[in-house]
Amino acid sequence: MTLRHILPLTMAAGTMLLASCNGSKTMTPKQAGEVEILEYCSSEDYRSDKNFFRATATGESMSREAAKKIARSNSEAMLARSIKSTIEIVTDNYVSSSKFNNAEEVTETFNDLARTVVDQQLSGAITACSRLTQKPDGNYVSYLAIELSGADLVSKYNERLSEDERIRAEYNYERFKETFEAEMAKQQ
Repeated sequence: MTLRHILPLTMAAGTMLLASCNGSKTMTPKQAGEVEILEYCSSEDYRSDKNFFRATATGESMSREAAKKIARSNSEAMLARSIKSTIEIVTDNYVSSSKFNNAEEVTETFNDLARTVVDQQLSGAITACSRLTQKPDGNYVSYLAIELSGADLVSKYNERLSEDERIRAEYNYERFKETFEAEMAKQQ
């Protein structure tokens, strides 16, 4: 074989090798005018984990303070939804594994208390990240991440459950806490 034959074969083999290394991944070229958006306060550091419930949101307004209030309101709403759904799962798991006389009534009581506790605790949510930007049109964009300690939440929830006479006799805080921590560990 001559160099004239080897060069095209080498190039063909190299092309096939590069194509096979890419596997099923396809590269989509950037569209004309497309711009990557940088969202502040939304990296891995601001996601819920086994210790904290976290939520991120943005707010936009012509008013700087209104943008901040919108971001806070949006992040609190997201945080509340996340906590409430986690508490509902924990409650269902805990009640179904316990020997309560009327599981349906107990579940409803647990969920009612959860709503109350979550609403009270949201005011104690800590700002984990806050950024404020201004767009060329003059509008402000507020980026916000807030967090709430899972341990503080379950402790406050325990206080409220312990006050309920219907539940107190059969309620086991340590088992409830284990169920809660198991659900929180899934958030990693």
